[in-house]
Amino acid sequence: MATVSVSDATFDAEVRQSDIPVVVDFWAEWCGPCKQIGPALEELSVEYAGRVKIVKVNVDENPQAPMQMGVRGIPALFMFKGGEVVSNKIGAAPKAALQKWIDEAV
Repeated sequence: MATVSVSDATFDAEVRQSDIPVVVDFWAEWCGPCKQIGPALEELSVEYAGRVKIVKVNVDENPQAPMQMGVRGIPALFMFKGGEVVSNKIGAAPKAALQKWIDEAV
């Protein structure tokens, strides 16, 4: 399963009401580090299919969700479990580090 694009309008349904843990990637087109971790997140979304959902929120197109989460810098990753944030990670990281972070949070 590839990453899912989420908007302000679909954030609660896709993230807070999900039956499985969700990694939310707050990103923007102009953000170099965001583009750096994009391919790793796509790969991880396939590897974790059915166990963890990975979604992306474009902060330029959807300002409400990042504002509610207090996002001040991107990329910003948040792990939701049962509708609540259980972990977060700011900045780019290699795939192995992202995978370790997800494994520790779920």
